[in-house]
Amino acid sequence: MRLGGRLAAAIEVLEDMQRRRRPASDALKDWGLSHRFAGSGDRAAIGNIVYDALRRRRSAAWLFGEETPRAEAFGALLLEWNRSAQAINAALDGDRFAPPPLSDQELRAVEANDPALAPDAVRADLPDWCAPLFEAAFGEEWVVEAAALSARPPLDLRVNSLLSGRNAVLAELADCGPEATAIAPQGVRIAPIAGDGRHPNVQAEPAFQKGWFEVQDEGSQIVAHLAGALPGQRVLDYCAGGGGKTLALAADMGNQGEIFAHDSDKARLAPIFDRLRRASVTNTTVISRTAELEPLAGKMDLVFIDAPCTGAGTWRRKPDAKWRLSLRQMEVRRREQAAILDEASRFVRPGGRLVYVTCSVFEEENGVQLRGFLERMPGFRAVDHVALWEASLTAAPSLAHISKAGGVRLTPARSGTDGFFFAAMERAA
Repeated sequence: MRLGGRLAAAIEVLEDMQRRRRPASDALKDWGLSHRFAGSGDRAAIGNIVYDALRRRRSAAWLFGEETPRAEAFGALLLEWNRSAQAINAALDGDRFAPPPLSDQELRAVEANDPALAPDAVRADLPDWCAPLFEAAFGEEWVVEAAALSARPPLDLRVNSLLSGRNAVLAELADCGPEATAIAPQGVRIAPIAGDGRHPNVQAEPAFQKGWFEVQDEGSQIVAHLAGALPGQRVLDYCAGGGGKTLALAADMGNQGEIFAHDSDKARLAPIFDRLRRASVTNTTVISRTAELEPLAGKMDLVFIDAPCTGAGTWRRKPDAKWRLSLRQMEVRRREQAAILDEASRFVRPGGRLVYVTCSVFEEENGVQLRGFLERMPGFRAVDHVALWEASLTAAPSLAHISKAGGVRLTPARSGTDGFFFAAMERAA
């Protein structure tokens, strides 16, 4: 397929999403099933246009003066692929599968609307209701921080130190152009793709099949490492999900001690079994029934909470979620987070540690939750997060937003990672 056919397909997918109010992944999957003639390269390029259109939806609409799938798709090529309007029209010329080229009216709009002069919320590529939340979280840096969540993400891997080392994985994946991550001690990064490129299928690599590495964002690796799980400890991963952070904790513990991986959603927990086997993790017990956790109350050295949240820190990877999110949904998550914090804290032994993590950048889900918990539970106190960072990592603290008593915030703009919040609290002995 030429660019015109790919662009037309992306517009079709975006129209389907708008009409049926469905996630991008579902719409792209259905398009692929009904257009089996499209090769893997075509499907990847179409997906790139769709995801870039969603990342830059607000600025594309401002550029063209209209909110339509056509404006979003063409905007993706202009804003993210760095194609000029004239070059796009030239590429569409003579392609019978292409959408109509940019009209004179559209060309005049693109010429007149300089993205650098757009309103703050447009340059941030945010819904209006989110702008005050970002400003509250980041102050004068809020537009830069929000805009960074509209960029393409890298592909990050965590080396499984139980079976391999970072140099060995870098050598094994040399054809993929990997580099050591800047902060995470066992991280490997493959840079973001450009244009119609696609990341390598690293899960097809023999090294992956042998359990040498897992696909995991560097931010996720960092918060698991900051938790400080040590060999011989008893650890409860209270919201384990698919087990990504469970595996990271097990590696830091050298497979010594005990990890209890729990999630109330059995479907989310299901992938953990195959992942544990592939990674050769032997110190983890999976518990799906909440009642079975009761014997652990007051006995855990570390309780790790990867709390359900809005996922605003992952908008680079799931940009459609940005436009589906509402203030009401965030309030539901906030109530869940407070309830989970209170319940999970029962399992921390005197002198033990409670860790609270979200993949959100909103202060309402992060610092506000931390302060609220400490007010409700005076038997806990926040650790010195600056000292914790310096003791755990060799990277400069300036690569994150760190407050001594208020936690650690990781962001694409500052850390080069997805957005994460980390807070550690100690229970009085």
